[in-house]
Amino acid sequence: MWLAPEEVLVANALWVTERANPFFVLQRRRGHGKGGGLTGLLVGTLDVVLDSSARVAPYRILHQTQDLQVYWTVACGSSRKEITKHWEWLENNLLQTLSIFDNEEDITTFIKGKIHGIIAEENKNLQPQGDEDPGKFKEAELKMRKQFGMPEGEKLVNYYSCSYWKGRVPRQGWLYLTVNHMCFYSFLLGKEVSLVVQWVDVTRLEKNATLLFPESIRVDTRDQELFFSMFLNISETFKLMEQLANLAMRQLLDSEGFLEDKALLRPIRPHRNISALKRDLDARAKNECYRATFRLPRDERLDGHTGCTLWTPFNKLHIPGQMFISNNYICFASKEEDACHLIIPLREVTIVEKADSSSVLPSPLSISTKSKMTFLFANLKDRDFLVQRISDFLQKMPSKQPGSSIGERKASVVVTTPESPSAAQDVLEQPASPSSTLGGCRSICTQVPTASQGLLKLFQRNSSTEVLGAKGAKEKMKEESWNIHFFEYGRGMCMYRTARTRELVLKGIPEGLRGELWLLFSGAWNEMVTHPGYYAELVEKSTGKYSLATEEIERDLHRSMPEHPAFQNELGIAALRRVLTAYAFRNPTIGYCQAMNIVTSVLLLYGSEEEAFWLLVALCERMLPDYYNTRVVDSSILSAGALVDQGIFEELTRDFLPQLSEKMQDLGVISSISLSWFLTLFLSVMPFESAVIIVDCFFYEGIKVVLQVALAILDANMEQLLVCSDEGEAMTVLGRYLDNVVNKQSVSPPIPHLHALLTSGDDPPVEVDIFELLKVSYEKFSSLRANDIEQMRFKQRLKVIQSLEDTAKRSVVRAIPGDIGFSIEELEDLYMVFKAKHLASQYWGGSCTAAIRRDPSLPYLEQYRIDASQFQELFISLTPWACGSHTPVLAGRMFRLLDKNKDLLINFKEFVTGMSGMYHGDLTEKLKVLYKLHLPPALSPEEAESALEAARYFTEDSSSEALPQEEQEEADNEDVREKRGEEKGTSPQDYRHYLRMWAQEKEAQKETIKDLPKMNQEQFIELCKTLYNMFSEDPMEQDLYHAIATVASLLLRIGEVGKKFSVRAGRKSRDIACSGDHGRTTAATVEVESPVPELHQDTAWEPQLSAAGDLQAKASGDTHLGKAPQESQVVGEGGSSEGQGSPSQLLSDDETKDDMSMSSYSVVSTGSLQCEDLTDDTVLVGGEVSSHVAAAHCEGTVDADWCISFEQILASILTESVLVNFFEKRVDIGLKIKDQKKVERQFSTSSDHEQSGVSG
Repeated sequence: MWLAPEEVLVANALWVTERANPFFVLQRRRGHGKGGGLTGLLVGTLDVVLDSSARVAPYRILHQTQDLQVYWTVACGSSRKEITKHWEWLENNLLQTLSIFDNEEDITTFIKGKIHGIIAEENKNLQPQGDEDPGKFKEAELKMRKQFGMPEGEKLVNYYSCSYWKGRVPRQGWLYLTVNHMCFYSFLLGKEVSLVVQWVDVTRLEKNATLLFPESIRVDTRDQELFFSMFLNISETFKLMEQLANLAMRQLLDSEGFLEDKALLRPIRPHRNISALKRDLDARAKNECYRATFRLPRDERLDGHTGCTLWTPFNKLHIPGQMFISNNYICFASKEEDACHLIIPLREVTIVEKADSSSVLPSPLSISTKSKMTFLFANLKDRDFLVQRISDFLQKMPSKQPGSSIGERKASVVVTTPESPSAAQDVLEQPASPSSTLGGCRSICTQVPTASQGLLKLFQRNSSTEVLGAKGAKEKMKEESWNIHFFEYGRGMCMYRTARTRELVLKGIPEGLRGELWLLFSGAWNEMVTHPGYYAELVEKSTGKYSLATEEIERDLHRSMPEHPAFQNELGIAALRRVLTAYAFRNPTIGYCQAMNIVTSVLLLYGSEEEAFWLLVALCERMLPDYYNTRVVDSSILSAGALVDQGIFEELTRDFLPQLSEKMQDLGVISSISLSWFLTLFLSVMPFESAVIIVDCFFYEGIKVVLQVALAILDANMEQLLVCSDEGEAMTVLGRYLDNVVNKQSVSPPIPHLHALLTSGDDPPVEVDIFELLKVSYEKFSSLRANDIEQMRFKQRLKVIQSLEDTAKRSVVRAIPGDIGFSIEELEDLYMVFKAKHLASQYWGGSCTAAIRRDPSLPYLEQYRIDASQFQELFISLTPWACGSHTPVLAGRMFRLLDKNKDLLINFKEFVTGMSGMYHGDLTEKLKVLYKLHLPPALSPEEAESALEAARYFTEDSSSEALPQEEQEEADNEDVREKRGEEKGTSPQDYRHYLRMWAQEKEAQKETIKDLPKMNQEQFIELCKTLYNMFSEDPMEQDLYHAIATVASLLLRIGEVGKKFSVRAGRKSRDIACSGDHGRTTAATVEVESPVPELHQDTAWEPQLSAAGDLQAKASGDTHLGKAPQESQVVGEGGSSEGQGSPSQLLSDDETKDDMSMSSYSVVSTGSLQCEDLTDDTVLVGGEVSSHVAAAHCEGTVDADWCISFEQILASILTESVLVNFFEKRVDIGLKIKDQKKVERQFSTSSDHEQSGVSG
């Protein structure tokens, strides 16, 4: 590549000059290529350690000045071919021009200008997308691709200098982190280390410090443990590795590939070593943290943050913290965790005003909202820029909201909302608090009571506090406490959230405020306000629609809190049906999953249908990630998210309750309780009025509360659990305890808990107050932090998703029939290769068909599928039938043969079926596979021109020997129905398709050789071509060519004999139009029926040898096309001189020519078999063809009446032991798989760090 000219002072240090002229020098890096010696070792080591550009470009061209003191680089190259191209261009285009100049400076100026012009022209053509990656980084990416053989689609994110510990010896080198791979390369004094690990294969990733490995990063896969240390910034490296591994796990879980964020703003001054992808990932991490902290919608993007103070009127203090600004929100988080959190939606903002600065209050900023609240920020570093950004975002707010304008007031910039008649209406449309909508402002299309209020209000029996007595008074006090809180801290989204807020939540939210506060704390209110009418549209669209999700919903509707009166009638059931169905249509990836019905039924008790819907969205998509996922394990018991938090719970049990942890593991209790405790938030195991208090805390604190309560329950039952002998006894202990967790403050009538009926004992139960349980959980386990939980989630997610993949692998391998021939280990290795090929389509976009169609909800066998191009790559590397340039053709035929449903994709079972046909079974089975590859549908019409003739031939001639016409029509109709069923089954929801398919597989009878159709002449030629190419690399090549020549000639002869019988039989039933006299036909027939040994006479040589050349040209393909006719012509002339009395000479020239083109063939390797060998050793078997047949086909090139059966081919091949040995030879597929894995990550061919040269 051309380089911007840079000055080089010492031109010959570590470089060797290979070419030179008065103006330019072409040099090679010392030690590169052959004969490096000790110098080569040292130079190679220096290049790796110092990250020299010579690693990727070991050739360069310098412009030399006449005094030889100053040189300028003008080009570099990774190969001799590339640098020679640049050298020749300079010689052809510049040398003559440069000789005209007299001044040395003019020459240098002209060359520099010319090179800059070339580079500018190339950049104009190659960079339409405006790639902003710095030059140093592009060079590193080029090194990565060259060293590890990665394609253009694999993007480098960042690279770091570090040491890889191989045994106890550190190898200094470079770690390259790409979107899909982690790569390491080291070259020290002739010792080369190269590692490539796919992120999807990582099972463990952690940062640790031991005596042996000081502050290192550990990366585990299923096969190896890798340690890297000596990083300049180990925290940054580890964080990036976590992000990339997380992306890979997400890809495995729900088939989401990495998509670069095109909307990411470019920096004004990009860092020289930071790529756009690295900035993208950093921005993603900040966005995720921002959204999780403030419970914001998933599409919210952080614009920036700055340090500031916030005036809090409730305690008259300026609290230090950080202000965060995004498209739709201004948020504040104090440095102290519980001091204050604040969320200000921009839709609520009316005024943004810069107040006067003072020594007490520097750079203040005042923000006012529609709810008459004013927030005062101070100590802002760049207040003017901040106000401008807020103003820009306000201008972009939806048009239905009041517009914003900028005005002046006492030298202060004010962003105000002008008074307008629509202002009041807008406030009503987008209220500041959920409380203003509980009166029924919104409704869905079906005008039902649940559209405006929760089911609890509709079915509440005793509502007056007088009737409830002490409980009612307690409830009244709670409401008063919250009203005071609203007065001091604000109400709605803009409420100050402090430690006082948490205290009130822990004391229990009053039932009248529960729905409102759930919406606020979960962030569901934001999404509901910004998507008016969305739920009603979903309900309308989903009504009357059928899917697998709706079927499961109907099955579970009456299992959702059946003890509650709200769900003992159609009103509650219908509301639950609408909410669950609407969500299934909103998010088909999740659809409907176990336990969603229980949680949703509780949400409906305290909110309207629309509110319950948005709470469900917040729960499934943000607060409990991957809990409700279609990718489940253990017979649909646990989802990936529940398994992740189960792993966290096990880890926390080891940390907080070490004496109980081992016992719980032995009993297997942890896995049993995860479903009911985590997935349903204790709603299915505790009395309802107690569990709902935990739900209150969950919406405020997140999963942390659930884990704390679970630990407190185990701690409270530790003594009893330690003496339990089995899982059942432990579950009984925990069940009895949970049944008696009571809420004595509940104003709702007690609801009988069905679980309590299953647990009974001799001792009277001890009641446990839910508020006391919460208090204990916070006292003992409050050290849990959200950040720590997220860190543990990542660690557990690696284990869980890899275990899901292992489960999928075992399930797929078990689904493979036992007669397939491969061992379990071989099948697992094949599965990993197959899966890697599928994932490659998502990595690099080589094939989007399979990637787009992957659906994790499908059966395991159908989840990974590959298309024709991917299958071809695997076939070429794994097939035992290597056919050289003909292999891709054979791969295409095999793919068409295996693709039964014609969807252009094959699954793993179909793949191994094809592989097994080539590797296992006896000679007959292997030949059957080869035979089928040369018949439709494997043989496409483009490959066999006479496929249509063959089909017509089979239709006419096979009716008498196959089925009667009625049975044939019935079979055809069955095929049509089968095809329609398959088409219907392509829908991922239609599980009946798979049941039918598996039933048919069980009932399928084994195919016999008599079931195979006959092969026509064109198909036989294709078979000969395949065999010809198949033997080209075999050690017994000569013997195999002799054998196949004999067999092919014999088969052609047999085909002619069979044709005579078919013609003779046909004449009895119908007239045949033909030319030629009857006597010649009879004579020819007698000739054909003569015994085979008579064909060994010299009289048969001329037609056979001439025809052999014809078939050689066809069978050998393009490579031998020019050579074959010449050799066969020489042999033919020799034969004709000896056989003047040959009967074939009695035929006319035209008849003989036609005869040769149709029938008399033999296969000979023209590339390796000499003419002398042919005449001395080879006996070609063939026969004469009657002029009757020649005339009947009237100059046709293919004989449509000629055919051969599989039994005849098998019998002929059995006569040649060398062919039998070839097909019965055992080939180890394990070696092929290892080679395939090496090929996938092979070194680029342009990388010339040859070990042989270096060692010399």
